[in-house]
Amino acid sequence: MTTPAAGGASAPTTIVFGTDGWRAKIADEYTFDNVRRCAEGVARYVADRGEQAKGVVVAYDRRFASEHFAAAATEVLLAYDIPVAYAAHAVPTQMSSYEVVERGAAAGVVITASHNPWTDNGFKVKSSTGAAAGPEILAALEAVIAENGGRDIPRRPFADAEAAGLVERFDPFAGYERFVRRTLNLDALRAADLRILVEPLWGSGAGWISRLLAGGRIEVVELHTERNPYFGGVNPEPIRPHIDEALRLVAGGGFDLGLLLDGDADRAGAVDERGVFVHQLQVYGLLMYYLAEHRGLRAPVVKSVNETSMAERLGAHYGIPVHETPVGFKYVGPKMIETGAMYGGEESGGYGFGMHLPERDGIYADLLLLDLFLRERAAGRWPVSRAIEHLHEIAGPSFYQRVDVHVDRAIYPSVKARLAIELVEKAPAALAGQPVTQTVELSTKDGFKFFIADGSWLLVRFSGTEPLVRVYTEATSQAVADACLAAGEALVRG
Repeated sequence: MTTPAAGGASAPTTIVFGTDGWRAKIADEYTFDNVRRCAEGVARYVADRGEQAKGVVVAYDRRFASEHFAAAATEVLLAYDIPVAYAAHAVPTQMSSYEVVERGAAAGVVITASHNPWTDNGFKVKSSTGAAAGPEILAALEAVIAENGGRDIPRRPFADAEAAGLVERFDPFAGYERFVRRTLNLDALRAADLRILVEPLWGSGAGWISRLLAGGRIEVVELHTERNPYFGGVNPEPIRPHIDEALRLVAGGGFDLGLLLDGDADRAGAVDERGVFVHQLQVYGLLMYYLAEHRGLRAPVVKSVNETSMAERLGAHYGIPVHETPVGFKYVGPKMIETGAMYGGEESGGYGFGMHLPERDGIYADLLLLDLFLRERAAGRWPVSRAIEHLHEIAGPSFYQRVDVHVDRAIYPSVKARLAIELVEKAPAALAGQPVTQTVELSTKDGFKFFIADGSWLLVRFSGTEPLVRVYTEATSQAVADACLAAGEALVRG
């Protein structure tokens, strides 16, 4: 939040990186000056490590003016004698991770607000491993940003640097396709006798799945491939109600499966042949089952605290260690690297893979889902809804719901302060007619999780990227889920 300084001038914006980068409203706090401040944080981090020669990858999505904000960030990096690999056009966020790894770059910067409302934009940072920058890196960036407000940020003109050979424009598609082929048989997917619908929600993932699957028998119908910074009036998040048009089309018949992406294509989703949304926790379970059952892998998995309890049950079934982290891939990615995990995921639909990248990749996750369902069909578990039933026969039930309680940005800090007290002093003793058996304060101090006797849970958490409070539940039945969600929403609204 920006507050007036002495003499009527505005104080520099306080910039804090949340669970996945810094995001704010365009022309309010998200300005060219503040993007330059963030870029200087990255530049100083790279320079302090003596890694300027490794360069930095800069990419951007299809949001309003993203390419111009990316150019502004690039000019700051260039002023610190850091060469830049600059995306030739809007690309999925994970392509920056791929390029960082492929090039051995010092870091990556992505201009995107992911699934936020169309009025926002954001600034994400990737570490040299391709993973989201972890808390230590972000603390170093925030320290620089805190002291560089109110002064001129050095920059070198983009065109001048490009003419001098310090800017290389890249198109990652061909290299990424080769990268995917190391771990996935694209030709087998292309040969499948299927008709699938792909919904990229007007985002930077448009055209990627259809291109990767082109030239074979499979038929891919893709919605909303044009650039539309308004995102058709929805938040570009692959959950209901934003994907209801895709659900209706699949429900109308003629499709075997629907695959979903968010605005920057690092999140995945699915729709069964009836037009029923496959929720994010089910997708986590499906992908874990796929790696264990069809790939025969037994390395650890990582899940965020708001992910499914099916992970533990699948872990017990297959003998796979399960590690839990706070919310955000800035925690999940580093934990994957630390534990040698084969897989990591979070409730928001982001899934990363040890055999691929320690970062979310919605395109790769969707292709793995397609591969899973083809293998399930070969095993006699078809259509898609039957394969999902089989998952629950092994992993148990998962009735999941989430509600986002939006709060005015100006009063959000006071709402958080109130809830921090009330979630302790007025914590529920029972939910859905069952006693609360355990209450856990999240290690990040941004919420509480309540477990009841049958294993169902309720989580109330402050968002790290938007002024809202999220209420989640995963339950053993729809009735229990409804009761838990209603109780959680009542707690938040006071």
